Amino acid sequence: MSEPDIDLPGDWEQDGDTRPPRRRRRRALLIILLILVVLIAAVGIIAGRYLASLNGSYEKRTTVSIDRGASDGDRPEDAGGENILLLGSDKRNAEDAAAEHVSGQRSDVMMLVHIPEDHSGAYVMSFPRDLYVDIPGHGKDRINAALAFGGVPLAVSTVEDFTGTRIDHAALIDFEGIQGLVDALGGVDVQVSQDFTADGTTFTKGSMHMDGATALTFVRQRKAFADGDFQRNRNQQALLQGIVSELLSRDTLSSPSRISETVKVISPYLTTDDDLTGSALVSLGLSMRGIRGDDIHYLGVPHGDPYTTSGGASVVATEDEDTKALRTALKDDTMDEYFAAHEGEY
Repeated sequence: MSEPDIDLPGDWEQDGDTRPPRRRRRRALLIILLILVVLIAAVGIIAGRYLASLNGSYEKRTTVSIDRGASDGDRPEDAGGENILLLGSDKRNAEDAAAEHVSGQRSDVMMLVHIPEDHSGAYVMSFPRDLYVDIPGHGKDRINAALAFGGVPLAVSTVEDFTGTRIDHAALIDFEGIQGLVDALGGVDVQVSQDFTADGTTFTKGSMHMDGATALTFVRQRKAFADGDFQRNRNQQALLQGIVSELLSRDTLSSPSRISETVKVISPYLTTDDDLTGSALVSLGLSMRGIRGDDIHYLGVPHGDPYTTSGGASVVATEDEDTKALRTALKDDTMDEYFAAHEGEY
């Protein structure tokens, strides 16, 4: 298999990197969006000759078109920066699904990653899974129902309509893939924000080392918290930060076999749009090689309070004014200003 056709920058070194470890880690802080993005991009950090073999593992994923159907309306126009929708789906057994009134495959994780046009950082925004929005062709429903109604393409269209911004790429991973990823990394350190117990595991406030099964329990829980799904979103972001930190550790970046194994583990559980190729990931990663950890910002999508619809469904209201401000920031590529004004609000 030939290597992807990528234009490398002038300071790129294929056969080794003689820079200090700190610079290599900065350079490796490529895509932080999802697990897989960091994985593929990190290949080039180690040595160009590994790129083809890892790209081969990545190509074992499932791909899907995110183009809209004729009846779905027009997509928003391209705006400043790049937007990537990340979805996580938890395929529970039939008994658990019935208990939670879930039919089909619903997204228990939905994050929009905005990368500014100057590639100076990234903004990772979590959606409440019960946010009550318009779903094209299906009326109003919880935002996570879009995946069940129409797969990744409808989830993309729903988020595009809600945010008023074009989604450039999308990636869906099954939770089992997250468990396998954490185990392939030898576990990760996660910052737990509050004490709680779930499924026989006690989580203690502070840094906690988690294996795959423990991490899966951690990101699934919502009934253990007074604010339910909102705390679960914060826990999911905490796990993502822990995964990124471990991926960027010297032990991981200096081990081609470890990265290769990680890609092999996660690829069978991964679905992306058909344009999110290995070449596209690495190119994007290289363009972000100068960012630091504190250039990655985590926040929540604006929302109102939970309420019950006339049909008896428990949903989360939208928050129009702040949502309008978010749409403007995404369109104008001014997420830095939006984040400064709304950090920690949701």
